[in-house]
Amino acid sequence: MMSDSKNIQNGCDSPKSNSTIEEDDLLMTNHSPQLDQLISLPQIYKAYKRLKNVVNRTPIHKSTKLSEEFQANIYLKREDLQIIRSYKLRGAYNLISQMSEDQRHRTVFCASAGNHAQGVAYSCNVLKIKACIFMPAIAQKQKIEAVRSFGKEFCEIVLIGSTYDECYQAAQARCQQENGVFAHPFDDEQVIAGQGSLGIEVLEDIPEKNIDYFIFPIGGGGCASGIVSFFKQASPQTVMIGVSPLGAPSMREAIRVGHIQELKNINTFVDGASIKKSGQWTFKILSSILKDVHLVPELQVCHTMLKMINQEGLLIEPAGCLAISALENFREKLKGKTVVCLVSGGNIDLGRMSDIRTVSDMNRESQHYLYINFCDQACSVKQFVSQCLGDEDELTSLQYTKKTKDSRGPALVGIKTRCFEDFENILKRLDENNLEYRIISPNKLIV
Repeated sequence: MMSDSKNIQNGCDSPKSNSTIEEDDLLMTNHSPQLDQLISLPQIYKAYKRLKNVVNRTPIHKSTKLSEEFQANIYLKREDLQIIRSYKLRGAYNLISQMSEDQRHRTVFCASAGNHAQGVAYSCNVLKIKACIFMPAIAQKQKIEAVRSFGKEFCEIVLIGSTYDECYQAAQARCQQENGVFAHPFDDEQVIAGQGSLGIEVLEDIPEKNIDYFIFPIGGGGCASGIVSFFKQASPQTVMIGVSPLGAPSMREAIRVGHIQELKNINTFVDGASIKKSGQWTFKILSSILKDVHLVPELQVCHTMLKMINQEGLLIEPAGCLAISALENFREKLKGKTVVCLVSGGNIDLGRMSDIRTVSDMNRESQHYLYINFCDQACSVKQFVSQCLGDEDELTSLQYTKKTKDSRGPALVGIKTRCFEDFENILKRLDENNLEYRIISPNKLIV
């Protein structure tokens, strides 16, 4: 299996995400707003006017299927339909468009896993400003090509490191060497104000009288800070719920200990929300409102991505599914309420989908993997299919090699069953046929 599978499963080594009743109570309530800690409404409205003729006013639509499933009014704010398929254009343009004449003659540097990079590239191309964009070497090819397309001749791309944080260090160093201007992806007042403009659209466009809950993803926290800054002044009764991936809980850890700290290791599968260290601006704002941050396992994100494709026809990136993934945890408390979920982006390489589907199936106990030692490959494989698999069981993959010093050939075998009981029956028949095997758990690294 490919690297995405490893990233998805490594997230399961993090602390358990199942919330206790006390934790749910923290998540479902907010601190009383401290207005001096928030971006002001005039700042956000100025950003909104500045962006009005630049960005798409993305729709907010009611999801009939999610509303029926959770017995609530579930609305999706569709930032995956933004020009760059992400809200990041709002903050990038709001920042870069306000640069002084002197700054516009210098190079704009940024570090990004992909979406902020596209926002900077698009903005610099529109404003005719040179940009140098640092991205992880493992960034999705689709995102790299999009940055190149949006930035055209004004954009230089540097691929370095394996995480955003490594890119950030490299971009900062070169920016200082060349006396450039750094466009931070989240920890900047103007970036936060720009992201907050989507909150204005939500409040103006939703047909409901009140919004009970607004659920949004948190990586570095720029968009989340913009949302809470606007809503806690314009609609203070709306409860803010922030969601991060289980494998990258930087903001949650910061809020819980009361100060910013850098995580040693993170899971980068949810690349748009995987940050080792929160920002000063974003921590100040979010810690003043949020009592906690909900964590969603990477496996659940995979399941939600496939669910949205199958039920809604929406192709959403992992970070864009975080808010929807969190709905299950609050099912009982959401009944009869009006809920907005931010779909933050839709930039995903289709090549990742087969890996995501496989791991999602493993999580739901319908897809299973085993290492099986076959004595004589052709004969034993035939024996396995005819005597060990049931009529409804499906052989999904078979990869094997034969050792030169041993007649047994270890094979990685994929099986899809209707239920876990059917898989247990397969194991019994393997024992009866004296076939040696080892189960590969979805919580273990597949190599």
